[in-house]
Amino acid sequence: MATTPAIVPHSLRKLILPLLLGAGLVHAQAADPGKVLSELPGLDTSTLNAMAKKELLDVFKDEFDYCGRPLTLLESLRKGDACKHTKRLALLAKALALEGVTATDIIVTLSKYNQGFVGKRIAFKLDERMCLGAKDARVTLVEFSDYECPFCAAARPILEEYVKAHGEVRLCSAPFPLSGHPHAMLAGHAALFARDAGKFWPMHNALFENQTTLSDESVKKLVTSLGMDGAAFAKAYAAGKYKDELEASKEVGRLAGVDSTPTLYFNGRKHTLGLSTEAMDLSLEDELDWLAGKNAWPGN
Repeated sequence: MATTPAIVPHSLRKLILPLLLGAGLVHAQAADPGKVLSELPGLDTSTLNAMAKKELLDVFKDEFDYCGRPLTLLESLRKGDACKHTKRLALLAKALALEGVTATDIIVTLSKYNQGFVGKRIAFKLDERMCLGAKDARVTLVEFSDYECPFCAAARPILEEYVKAHGEVRLCSAPFPLSGHPHAMLAGHAALFARDAGKFWPMHNALFENQTTLSDESVKKLVTSLGMDGAAFAKAYAAGKYKDELEASKEVGRLAGVDSTPTLYFNGRKHTLGLSTEAMDLSLEDELDWLAGKNAWPGN
């Protein structure tokens, strides 16, 4: 049997409606993510599909301004005066959304990266013979790597070119020989033997260039090809001359949080965004801003 709906007086509706909205019983029409994002100054999201826009907007609504203002990321970006650090992370969030990363994982990535600036920095003891770039560079990159790690081999030219292109950056190498790689200690010995002969970087490059054919004999040939005494190297390796130093370097890495190779640190801050030029640019620009602000984010 049909029933006649009750008529609620207008005055009572004015009292009830806010309660219903607060309880989630009446839903306001959801704003279109694409429209909301299109209204943010300086942020072009036209390349994102509908799902990516939804995920990105969820990030902007859930996260707060990364420079400490009491505003959501969305509110900060909408005002148009967000700090450079916040703008950079907004662009990173957009890039991750474009790759199909969910809002939850984007937030984890951004939070982990951002926390690195306020967390404890690692004061590494560096060997200048294993560094490229000016000793007084404002930013020191420390890379923990293994000579049989293919990802380390892929990172080598990227990092070396990056240092050449940025005078404010130097790169220091730290051995992290992996137990699962049969020639890691052999290669590590060769690198340190060459270091003591003033030829660390030529050997460093040669080991990576011959990564897939490392053996006792091939490494000895690399030593002699660089003008060093092959027999002396063989004797040093057999005696385990550099074993303790290599293990100590690996332990320093473990304590610093190295859980894979390569792992990179910017002035003692673990870099968590990958080793693409774009990711390192973001990290470098943020690091320089952090230094300029004396361990704080400067306003724009």
